[in-house]
Amino acid sequence: MFEIFKIGFITVSFLDIIDISIVGIIIYKLYTVLRGTIASQIFIGLMLVFLLSFFSQILNLRAVNWLLKFITEIWIIAFIILFQPEIRRILMLLARSPIFRFGQKGETQEVASIIAEAAFELSQFQHGALMVVVKSKGIRGISETGDLLNAILSKDLLRSIFFPRTPLHDGAVIIKGNIIEAARCTLPLTATTTQNGESLGMRHRAGLGISEQADVICVIVSEETGSISIAENGILTRGLAKEVLRQKLMYISPNKSKVKSKSFFGK
Repeated sequence: MFEIFKIGFITVSFLDIIDISIVGIIIYKLYTVLRGTIASQIFIGLMLVFLLSFFSQILNLRAVNWLLKFITEIWIIAFIILFQPEIRRILMLLARSPIFRFGQKGETQEVASIIAEAAFELSQFQHGALMVVVKSKGIRGISETGDLLNAILSKDLLRSIFFPRTPLHDGAVIIKGNIIEAARCTLPLTATTTQNGESLGMRHRAGLGISEQADVICVIVSEETGSISIAENGILTRGLAKEVLRQKLMYISPNKSKVKSKSFFGK
């Protein structure tokens, strides 16, 4: 079907090119995931075995085909044993891909609840916190100013990070999806220093500053008063309750507002 050209007895069609291209992309993506690990050497060896098997079938090399058939009968079990950590990593990457995120709404609700619960509990003890939730694109430059974690988001982990006596409590955490990418990150400060006649602390200025420059929503817990605020699109909203914060995190809108500051209670 849709024959393009013929090399000897091999006929190449349009579907064959699509088939080969898909396989090539899959092999390349697998290699990029495994690159830099010990498993990458084994992966290259397996690819050489598959290529040898392919050409031996084309050339009808019976002895080689018999040997390779014996190898391929056990390669699946060997593959699972040798590549167990890498298979887990690939499945996690697939689960995070937007193409396969059929349950993204449920994940968003869970992330919003975790952050809201952590912020509320931190506010009860007046432990200052600065959490940057990435809405669309990542902010790698900001993440690299701190300590990379790439840890699964949890309430206890956030509380531990912002406990005053821990090494990571100063600075901000970067949260993307359900992953804490980094902690102790340095954020750019806004030029705004006061709001409604009250001076803004460094934590609020940092949260407001990153929201002016990136597509994020920043959750701020005041160390002095324990109040919870959010900064989004250059707008500072103060005095939020736990449920209000959770709702705002669930329905993050990429609305491009002008840079300004306001209070949740309109004061």
